[in-house]
Amino acid sequence: MKMMRMGRGGPELPAFGIGAMSFADFYGETTEADSHAVLDAAVEAGVRHVDTSNVYGMGRSEKAIGSWLKARSGGREMLHIATKAGITKDAAGKRCYDNSPEHLEAELDGSLQRLGVEQVDLFYVHRREQARPIEEVTETLAGLVKKGKIAAFGFSEIAPSSLRRAAAVHPVAAVQSEYSLQTRIVELGLVQACAELGTALVAFSPVGRSLLTDHPLSREAVAASAFMSVNPRFVEPNLTANLAITDKFRALAAEMGVPAAGLSIAWLLSRGEHIIPIPGTRSVDHLRELLAGTKIALSAEDLARIEEVLPVGWAHGDRYSAAQANGPESYS
Repeated sequence: MKMMRMGRGGPELPAFGIGAMSFADFYGETTEADSHAVLDAAVEAGVRHVDTSNVYGMGRSEKAIGSWLKARSGGREMLHIATKAGITKDAAGKRCYDNSPEHLEAELDGSLQRLGVEQVDLFYVHRREQARPIEEVTETLAGLVKKGKIAAFGFSEIAPSSLRRAAAVHPVAAVQSEYSLQTRIVELGLVQACAELGTALVAFSPVGRSLLTDHPLSREAVAASAFMSVNPRFVEPNLTANLAITDKFRALAAEMGVPAAGLSIAWLLSRGEHIIPIPGTRSVDHLRELLAGTKIALSAEDLARIEEVLPVGWAHGDRYSAAQANGPESYS
């Protein structure tokens, strides 16, 4: 498997990780046993990085990883663990963001307890609190490194300009952002800034929330999901249009003898040596389809054919609804 470095001077890891939002019923019901099976298969395949958050199932994802670690001899050494904090609710129950030292450390302590570890390898600020200077937040995170609670830190869904401000204070190991053949906004500066600064780009939703696979979510599954049912790319008429366009990608993948999910991963890995896709899955079979992409070296001709069927800007609908877009930084 291709290797990458998690930040300048950070550990060298296989360039493929597991996004653990799927361990908390986000894309459909799952069980702890299913999550453990995915982790077992991932580790057996050589995967090390697992990416979770305190808000995934309100701690459920972290607990599933923690119980896996407890049940496996030497489990802690097998995984490079990332988690996040910074999303919370105000007194009225409305989603908001808190990057204060007190909040971040208290949430981190809760994550450490659920995971059953003394330190996480990577700790992200899940969403920026815009009123608080990122330089101040970076100092807070650097303090958590000094305390030994985290080995390195990063940010999720920030703009290139914010990354540069943070990196001027302390090296930033990773930035997590959505990146796939469906969502390429990060190519407008973030991919480049990460490469320049020695920051890893952790790509979530690398198969377009299923649209870039051989088995997109059914209309029933979309309707049953609080997130997907209002996501612009999965509401009509956009959903029908997006399925028709990605049918061409599925046909191309079949012609190349690769699962569509695997071809999506291979494309991402071609975009830079500092990129690590973190697809989520509840299925070992789907994990194997994804992992197929780590074994493919795409030629210039392959990339041109992919670009022909899925040119930049092909997707119908914004990547987030107005409510879902509250938090991620915009830079275009």
